[in-house]
Amino acid sequence: MGYTKDQLLARLQELRIEFSKYEHPVVLTVEAQAKHVGNVGASLSKNLFLKDKKQRFYIVSALADTKVDLKVLSQRLGLGKGGLRMAPEEALGEILQVPLGCVTPFALVNESARHVSLLLDQGFKSQQGCLFHPLSNDTSISLNTLSLDKFLKSIGRDPSYVDLEANPKVGKDQPPDLAALVPSDSIVLPEFAEGAPPSEHSNENHAATDVKPKAVKAKAVKTPAVAEKIRDDTVSQHGEQLGAVVSDTLRKRLSSELKNLAIMFKNTAYTEGFHAGTHHQPKRP
Repeated sequence: MGYTKDQLLARLQELRIEFSKYEHPVVLTVEAQAKHVGNVGASLSKNLFLKDKKQRFYIVSALADTKVDLKVLSQRLGLGKGGLRMAPEEALGEILQVPLGCVTPFALVNESARHVSLLLDQGFKSQQGCLFHPLSNDTSISLNTLSLDKFLKSIGRDPSYVDLEANPKVGKDQPPDLAALVPSDSIVLPEFAEGAPPSEHSNENHAATDVKPKAVKAKAVKTPAVAEKIRDDTVSQHGEQLGAVVSDTLRKRLSSELKNLAIMFKNTAYTEGFHAGTHHQPKRP
């Protein structure tokens, strides 16, 4: 279980980090948050939870009016134009361990988020205070970048501030300027649909809210045949353990880019192959 709001605030107090706390109704967007704390003298922030094609995750935390172009940011990270997309909503609970609408740099306090990269808006440094949700979107806290940096360093993070609106050229003689911020480790989450497109209705403080599974592309057409062959080879020998055997065999034989389809094949093999293995008896001579 991840940190709670009260535990985080207690930790900030233990670190002697100064902040102002504002309680308000639950909000899911920056616009809704602004209605309650937009006049407290601190700048609102928007926080995006992103992933790349290699299952590496990122939090981009920026001023509410900063324009973040994901295509440009993706190129600057060395991921190509389409390398970044909104992370699936399920990853909020699995990785950040925060509810919908609560993505902020404070989510990195959880051990499960240790491999998530954080990109902070350079514009934060010019503000007297910035507003973030402390793991719960019924509260906002205001603090300056010195205090935010102190918190991040306390959890072993070296803050990285970036001009998110810059658009430097990337080419053979001009390497990606943000490549050093790409996480070194991927986070494998087989149950998430690889290639899910970003939502058209995602808000600024969480991942996409209506991500739909993407159809399997032509290059994956041969995969069901592999699963079927594995199922046929094992059905008569493994009976009730067929589901586990198929899952284990699939993980060994399928290439890494098809890992996210393994669960689908396991379910198919279990429901169809298990029935065949337990109810079909060969005729005796």
